[in-house]
Amino acid sequence: MPDTKALLIAGTASGVGKTTVAAGLMATLGRKYKVQPFKVGPDFIDPGHHTQICGRSSRNLDSFMMGEKGVLETFARASKGADFSIIEGVMGLFDGLDTTEIASSAHIAKILDVPVLLVINAHGASRSIAAVVKGFSEFDSKVRIKGIILNNTGSNRHIQLIKDSLHGAGIPVIGALPINKELSIPSRHLGLHMAGENEPKISELANFIEQHIDMDSLKTIAGNFKARDISKVKKEQFTVRIGIANDSAFCFYYQDAFDALKMSGAQLVFFSPMSDPVPEVDGLYLGGGYPELFAKELEASGTRLEIKKAAQDGMPIYGECGALLYLGASLETDRNYRMAGVLGANSRMTTKLQALGYTEAVVIADSPVAKKGAVIRGHEFHYSVTDCDRDSRFAYELNRGKGILKGRDGLMENNTIASYMHTHPASNSFDEFLGQCRKYGSR
Repeated sequence: MPDTKALLIAGTASGVGKTTVAAGLMATLGRKYKVQPFKVGPDFIDPGHHTQICGRSSRNLDSFMMGEKGVLETFARASKGADFSIIEGVMGLFDGLDTTEIASSAHIAKILDVPVLLVINAHGASRSIAAVVKGFSEFDSKVRIKGIILNNTGSNRHIQLIKDSLHGAGIPVIGALPINKELSIPSRHLGLHMAGENEPKISELANFIEQHIDMDSLKTIAGNFKARDISKVKKEQFTVRIGIANDSAFCFYYQDAFDALKMSGAQLVFFSPMSDPVPEVDGLYLGGGYPELFAKELEASGTRLEIKKAAQDGMPIYGECGALLYLGASLETDRNYRMAGVLGANSRMTTKLQALGYTEAVVIADSPVAKKGAVIRGHEFHYSVTDCDRDSRFAYELNRGKGILKGRDGLMENNTIASYMHTHPASNSFDEFLGQCRKYGSR
């Protein structure tokens, strides 16, 4: 099977239109080809839109959480069978962790050696764009910027002035997009709207991109890519059933997590804590999402009591971010709602962002997901505060990040652990969790 063609869509900064370009290219190419989408960074929301557009699950590529090996493995596995792989970048091309390149779009481009299309906001500028292109192209010669897409352009004369100023730069302008506010996606408190809530105008977006971008040139640039071969690692097999909360309240998961569980032999059973009973499983995995928007439904469902009973029975339960709020005793939004009561903690929503960024945790006590001494990388993003009982036990001490209380995260009770930190299986495998589930199921 031939290698996929590939492109990374980067911007000079956040807000220049790379999401519109990336989604539009996915939609346009998807009319004739199989397109595999990717997103640089830990974001959960853009991949949902990518998946909806392409009909293939979008994957995150994050060099901080996954490491170079994890990035290469995910790309090789996910792009198999795709004609084109389109990677949407994050922030500005060179913006990474603190002042490093780690977790930047440029770092991903270098790891994969993938050609880059640079999106530039052309509003209010002409010859100055040549200076921007010169700076970006020379900043790191290992990043292969192969094409320019101008966004928010004015008249044809405006476009020509920019092209003339770029003469001799060696990087062609392959697209010029006029202002089109109708194709933007509105934002809300935790980022963009989830896929399915605000249906993207996929057909209109595809037409817009096809009209204003030279697709033949784009395909030629994308063809200048060769994927690296990655050796497969044999995984230990666990014959277990894992219940996964999957609905509007719990919807932040990495597709790689599901893949890792399946490749380790786990059978995944999806259910909604708002409307379904707890399935017959050996362990539970509850992700992040928006439990605060569905607190009334979560309180009214008897599932929360079933989960508490399972936890008291010793079932391994792993929760991330939104799941931490649900597994506690209560969640305060417009009023106080009763939650599962598995953990000795009470959470409340605030109007202020409480934590945002990458995390690095040292495991200070054996837990259902990792042994003492392990180091786990992840990220946190939440507007809530969680107050814990005085005798609360924590599994993680953070070298980086805020966590639940004074740099500690991973609240534990019985065989349950929940944290504000989201993790990726490339940083911390599911082997310990699956082993605990197997032990529980064989009692």
